[in-house]
Amino acid sequence: MLELSAKTNLLEENDYRYSLQDVKDPVLYRDVYNYDEVPKVAFNHRRVPTSMPADIWITDTSFRDGQQSMNPYTPEQIEHLFKLLSKLGGPYGLIRQTEFFIYSKRDREAIERCQALGLRFPEITTWIRATREDFRMVKDLGIKETGILVSCSDYHIFKKMQMTRRQALDYYLATVKDAFDAGVMPRCHLEDITRADFYGFVVPFVNELMELSHQAKIPVRIRACDTMGYGVPYTEVALPRSVPGIVYGLQHYSGVESEYLEWHGHNDFCKAVANAATAWLYGASGVNCSMLGIGERTGNVPLEAMVFEYASLRGSLDGMDPTAITEIADYFEHEIGYHIPPMTPFVGRNFNVTRAGIHADGLLKDEEIYNIFNTEKLLDRPAAVAISKTSGLAGIAYWINQNYRLRSDHQLSKHDALVEKLKVWVDEQYAGGRTTALSNEELEEKIAELSGGVLKPRH
Repeated sequence: MLELSAKTNLLEENDYRYSLQDVKDPVLYRDVYNYDEVPKVAFNHRRVPTSMPADIWITDTSFRDGQQSMNPYTPEQIEHLFKLLSKLGGPYGLIRQTEFFIYSKRDREAIERCQALGLRFPEITTWIRATREDFRMVKDLGIKETGILVSCSDYHIFKKMQMTRRQALDYYLATVKDAFDAGVMPRCHLEDITRADFYGFVVPFVNELMELSHQAKIPVRIRACDTMGYGVPYTEVALPRSVPGIVYGLQHYSGVESEYLEWHGHNDFCKAVANAATAWLYGASGVNCSMLGIGERTGNVPLEAMVFEYASLRGSLDGMDPTAITEIADYFEHEIGYHIPPMTPFVGRNFNVTRAGIHADGLLKDEEIYNIFNTEKLLDRPAAVAISKTSGLAGIAYWINQNYRLRSDHQLSKHDALVEKLKVWVDEQYAGGRTTALSNEELEEKIAELSGGVLKPRH
């Protein structure tokens, strides 16, 4: 049958419907996932078109997936971070949703605190056990959407759940019906989709979900979960690892509209950000992230990274306030006690700090030479240098100008007498066997001495 596609405005064939393949033995893709070898990337040279939605956004899982990998946050901490998420997302809600547990009294207190703030964004959603009691609890809390687990690979169906595909599908559909009966919109987490039989289970299952959704007149959100970080963003990669193929297939063969399609990735193979951006490019409106990338094993997609990925792809932050990223990082370090690795992009202590003398010389002449963008304007984090044995005169001059916030007409050059004296002292430190960078306090104390008290510590 030919139908005019509302998405492409072209006549397209729509006469084939994928059926569940209820196999006797699990399909484990051992040619790709041989457990004793590094997973392989197979190509089939099939291309799918890029199709970025008109609207894209970020969703957050810090209070769900993020909490599973560290000490639980207090309700007070969640409330504070929730406010920062709202500030970061801006007036248009580009941080669209964030999800919570509801199991304990403490979980529910955190939800009630955030609800009481009266903020439009991020919308509060939940993650629950798939029981009728939990669906009722979600409804009673006034929450419209909840996540439920629908594992879709044979690793999970056969090995963990010890079911057949048909049994799993029937169980999942019954669970979704319970959500609809409670008047709750289900968000179906297709766990381990990058090891799943896409046409033999995923597409037939999602087709059934979409049919139930139409009957209930309640939308269903599909979250494609790259649980083990196996997804690959390259074009022409074969399923099940192809991120473009998964997103295209869910739209083209199951009719999932962009606004109800979301990507959830992990960073086991350092591809989390690239995979999430690829999901946007090929048709998913939502990408699910966590603050600082905190999550299971190697972590989730870092939320702060996708803020800048959004701006790169759209050409604008569209109202997002990235200075909130620095506030989030400071809160994690100073209030929660979480150590951010210093080289972490955008949030690490050293992400825009250089120790190399030649780089510092460039910064002294024009910071744009060695800084990724105006980090002072966008992140409230001016470019900086750390003083070590490789810093040189330029590095010392730049450090003094930045640390003491000297205006352009009072800034020191690398030939200033104070800079040269301090360089002699720095060299003496390392000649004596020192291996670590000099602290701000050490430098400020010495500068006060060498300047005769003209430059005093700012603290």
